[in-house]
Amino acid sequence: MGRSSWVAAASLLVGLALGQLAPALAEPESSSPFRNLGVFARALSHLEAGYVDEVDQDALIQGAIRGMAASLDPHTVYLDPEEYRTLTADTDGRFAGIGVEISWRDGWLVVLSVFPGGPADRAGVLPGDRFLTLEGHPARDIRLQDAVRIMRGPPGTDVRVAVRRDGRDEGIELTLTRAYVEVTPVEARLLPGRVLHLKLRAFQGNTTTDMRAALDGAIAEVGSEGLAGLILDLRDNPGGLLREAVLVCDEFLQEGTIVSTRGRGGRVLQSSSAHTRGTRPDWPMVVLVNGYSASAAEIVAGALQDHHRALVVGTRTFGKGSVQNFVELPDEGALKMTIARYYTPLGRSIQATGIVPDVEVPALSEEVVRRARLDERGQLREADLRGHLDGEPAAGPSDRPGRDDVRDHGSELDRLLGDDHQARIGYQTLQAIVADRARREE
Repeated sequence: MGRSSWVAAASLLVGLALGQLAPALAEPESSSPFRNLGVFARALSHLEAGYVDEVDQDALIQGAIRGMAASLDPHTVYLDPEEYRTLTADTDGRFAGIGVEISWRDGWLVVLSVFPGGPADRAGVLPGDRFLTLEGHPARDIRLQDAVRIMRGPPGTDVRVAVRRDGRDEGIELTLTRAYVEVTPVEARLLPGRVLHLKLRAFQGNTTTDMRAALDGAIAEVGSEGLAGLILDLRDNPGGLLREAVLVCDEFLQEGTIVSTRGRGGRVLQSSSAHTRGTRPDWPMVVLVNGYSASAAEIVAGALQDHHRALVVGTRTFGKGSVQNFVELPDEGALKMTIARYYTPLGRSIQATGIVPDVEVPALSEEVVRRARLDERGQLREADLRGHLDGEPAAGPSDRPGRDDVRDHGSELDRLLGDDHQARIGYQTLQAIVADRARREE
């Protein structure tokens, strides 16, 4: 049976169904789902039969599904077969493109995160940049899937973009050469005082495994003294796999709820809990977040905050607290459908609210930080001023640490953190927690 014949038959069947059901039901005709299906079938039949040009039947059906999904929320979308294949490649950690994670914010296509070493990173693209054009097409009205399609492509090919950055009136035009982007989800480095800075860039299939390896490596490096504290950096982390977020939390929580999801009517669909086995030591802990920490990153920050396991430092997170499920369709495409909302252990909804930090620390520009660089004690000193006078030598020996020791310590922090103001405040906050614990144990 051809598509047009099928549509005509569907219209006839819908009409018969209505005729049979109407006398038996007391409900008005407008409440029946068959009525709307009949309207759809009639419209499709008219378009196929009478439109001025011959129509692509598959495109009509796909367009109808797209419109249906778009009427609900920004994250409920139809993915055609090519778009669905592209999406599944994201969790593999390797793809050819320009190396950014994007989302919609206030009607703009915004860069959520930039993958280190990728084309966008090398060109100086920053989180928060808004796309003005993609290959000459206005980016404000483009579908997210179409934007991804333009950014992805064979390695070695170019894509022209224009972005706008806060604080600059004019747009920035760039030509980026697509390349395979290796997404390394975990980066770790030891800071002075046996503090581990653990950066989670995304929640992929290997995030927890890589994080465990980084923790074990740091423990082996510091030796018998052990780690003094941990900074878990979730800034610019766009999220990813829920299972990985739960496993990351389980590394640091002994018991209790990590996250729950509630569907229509507030019904609990799923609840994930921590397990005592395998829990890491109760290190002092700080979690860094910002406005581009989203989804799974917010789940981790919210769980550690609600259980008082860590202090959250930075700025309010993105607020993407809805759950999507993929339903594969017969055309090898898929419907990505919002089915629930995420809730923290204390029952807070993340959706459109985000996680509010315990310590609010705005990100400062590199220029501001350079003008008033803070030493490791958080204040400007006479010795930091250019052309300062040297002091007189001490009259006798002293057991207090010398200025050179403090300067070396600060220099090492400068080398590792640079002008990252939020990370510095996070480090100082962690040091304060460590000192407070030491006083309590005395």
